[in-house]
Amino acid sequence: MDDRSKGRLTKDGIRIYEAEDFAGMHRAGELAAHILDEIAPMVVPGATTGAINEAINRMVDEAGATSATIGYKGYQHASCISVNHVVCHGIPGDKRLKDGDILNVDVTVVVDGWYGDTSRMYVAGKLSRKAERLIQVTHDALFKGIEAVKPGNTFGDIGHAIQTFVESQRMSVVRDFCGHGLGRVFHAPPNVLHYGRPGTGAVLEPGMFFTIEPMVNIGRPETKVLADEWTAVTRDKSLSAQFEHSVGVTETGAEIFTLSPAGKFHPTWG
Repeated sequence: MDDRSKGRLTKDGIRIYEAEDFAGMHRAGELAAHILDEIAPMVVPGATTGAINEAINRMVDEAGATSATIGYKGYQHASCISVNHVVCHGIPGDKRLKDGDILNVDVTVVVDGWYGDTSRMYVAGKLSRKAERLIQVTHDALFKGIEAVKPGNTFGDIGHAIQTFVESQRMSVVRDFCGHGLGRVFHAPPNVLHYGRPGTGAVLEPGMFFTIEPMVNIGRPETKVLADEWTAVTRDKSLSAQFEHSVGVTETGAEIFTLSPAGKFHPTWG
């Protein structure tokens, strides 16, 4: 969708949206988050990722919204579902979840032209202590990044906050994938790196909309993309986790568009 009529562009090519545009982002973000709330009971041993994706597709249709991922660069699913050592862009299919599997489900919907993009972690069955710690560190890393969102800070400050926290927990931040600007388009400047140096990168201004979506590995940060040209996995086959929120910069900090309506953003909510 053409985004050129909305707001202005900074010298870094980042769009600054108007105050009234926050409402549209909240509507899109709330639907995406609601869908992720609704699928939580489906994540059980024996379930297929394909069945979970079908439920997501149905809920998008029933809401009168559009899936941003169906047809995007040839992708044909309403979600990405990444299990265990899959870092991101896992393709839903017939493989059945096993007890102890962890998975990230990533959904982007379009509501009245606005894009709502979010992902969170789930566990099928019993959560191992190792996976539980990875999930907690990744969850907390996202919120360390969000805490750094305020006018006058830089995107390097966001990445630095995430990287230093993750590495202090003896885990690693994936470098090969990043967050992105969004609004009335799916992907736009800036690239939101989850590592970096304080004070570097573009300066944050009120009206910027973007995702923060750190991917954290128990092992090394390197990834590789499989032959399907979508699925990214850890090179050392270590477990990986990811959480994602869409946020807008306000005069005082960050407004999260994709908060869970049911308070289920963390997989141990129950």
